[in-house]
Amino acid sequence: MLILSVRRCNISIPRTAGDHGFTLIELLVVIFIISLTTALVMPSLWDTGERALKSEAKRIGNTLRYIYDEAAARKQTYVVEIDLETDSWSFESTHESRSFKLKDDVMFRDVVIPSAGEVSYGKVALSFGPLGPEEPLTLHLMKDKAGYTVKFNPLNGRARIYKGYVL
Repeated sequence: MLILSVRRCNISIPRTAGDHGFTLIELLVVIFIISLTTALVMPSLWDTGERALKSEAKRIGNTLRYIYDEAAARKQTYVVEIDLETDSWSFESTHESRSFKLKDDVMFRDVVIPSAGEVSYGKVALSFGPLGPEEPLTLHLMKDKAGYTVKFNPLNGRARIYKGYVL
């Protein structure tokens, strides 16, 4: 008869300081943090300029609303002047005046008002009285091939922003 015996061997290998590694959880956490950071940073690096264009459209819309509200509250006339040659615009009243320049290579494509039609060069002036402007205003902004439209409604003093060229 053959008897097999199995003995346990307790062999312990001493660890040195260089033998320690990372656990799977630690590696996953680091990869997650790197992925999250990349996802947050990369879109700003790939910006095609549309963000600057939309920002300028919103700034113009908000300023037109401000002028509308101030003209009604102060019972004064404000004059808005848009210079298509220098891509700048300003407003003026007896108590206040401000000038703005479009940023980041954003340009005025044209301005549309019913009394003058579509204006693509020169200057356009529009008067905002206590009852608002006399006619609607449409501004078209562009940067490279992208465009935004700012439409100002003289009845309620609100500006709407549209992506693309809208009449």
